[in-house]
Amino acid sequence: MGRHLVLAGGGHAHLTTLLRTGEITSRGHQVTVVGPSPYHYYSGMAPGMVSGHYRPQQIRFHIRKMVVDRGGRFIEDRIEDIRPREKELVLASGITIPYDTVSFNIGSEVPTGRIVREGRNIFTVKPIENLLRGRLALEALHRDQPAGEEIAVCVVGGGPAGVELAGSVWALTQRLQRPSRITLLTGGKLLGRLPRRVRDLAFESLASRGVAIHEDVPVEEITAGSVKMEDGQAIDSLITFVAVGVKPSSLFRNTEVPAGDDGGLLVNNRLQSVDFPEIFGGGDCVTLEGDPLARVGVYAVRQNPVLFHNLLASLEGTPLTVFEPGSPSFLLILNMGDGTGILRKGKWIYQGRLAFRLKDWIDRRFMKRYQVSGELEEELGNIQRSPEFSSR
Repeated sequence: MGRHLVLAGGGHAHLTTLLRTGEITSRGHQVTVVGPSPYHYYSGMAPGMVSGHYRPQQIRFHIRKMVVDRGGRFIEDRIEDIRPREKELVLASGITIPYDTVSFNIGSEVPTGRIVREGRNIFTVKPIENLLRGRLALEALHRDQPAGEEIAVCVVGGGPAGVELAGSVWALTQRLQRPSRITLLTGGKLLGRLPRRVRDLAFESLASRGVAIHEDVPVEEITAGSVKMEDGQAIDSLITFVAVGVKPSSLFRNTEVPAGDDGGLLVNNRLQSVDFPEIFGGGDCVTLEGDPLARVGVYAVRQNPVLFHNLLASLEGTPLTVFEPGSPSFLLILNMGDGTGILRKGKWIYQGRLAFRLKDWIDRRFMKRYQVSGELEEELGNIQRSPEFSSR
């Protein structure tokens, strides 16, 4: 008799399992996917979507169609609790889902803390749908504001996401032919964890296009229309993007399932819960025991084949395989929004159009592998109806 596999979330680390759902169901097992949206948006192309370089349909996977077409079931809902001893998930709707094996790939949250006071036209970088809402809100302002009037946009956070967003917002305002005032605020140094050469190149690229960059200015409060710093200064902002880093989903903090110090699902080198062998996970929501990994998409992509193998092995009682994170010196390419990129691989650093073309080729190749459900021919849908702040 077959067993029941539940996939919580349809993120990067689950894509291989979703694509190969038919191989699991053909062996007599059930597959159920639970997610808050039928789509999963690829974060690596999100800045290009904000700028208008990509259509939203080009950067998303139709998770529901992918799994249903291969014999699985999709439930549009959120997981509110885990009962590991009963092997059950409790959904926000009140439904309880039993499982034999479950895998979590529910992503991360932006730790806004108490800085966000009022929500309209404030958009966190996670979930990625928020960035689409931000783009649509900026386009709406362009339509509604008097011609020639300046639009003030603020990006809070000086990491890679903040830098790419600032460049992409600049590119969008150029496409709209709308004067803008773009401000990038960071509590430390711009790209403080990257080599000085990368930081300098990014700073010069943005500053040369008129983006105002303020370093070492922690933000105290974000409201609709304004961003206030701890030193008392305030900046007008009709649209604010919040990119102050990420933390694992809060789901695991109040359950019996062991979590790491950062709140992520604590897994061993087989991507398996350290206490409950039928629970697995990947991507931003997990913490690897003994070797915490940076929360970047490259590790979730590397976890893909291992999770597929181990989930099927868990269902059928065969040996698991070990996840090898690989070199931490992975390829990083920042999309600067003006058709150029900044590439860093180990000690090698390069800036130019060739870098962006390489990133574009890598990203499109990745999408082509998993966009198997007619995504490019779809309508956008009703996401534009909700341009509100979301921290999930």
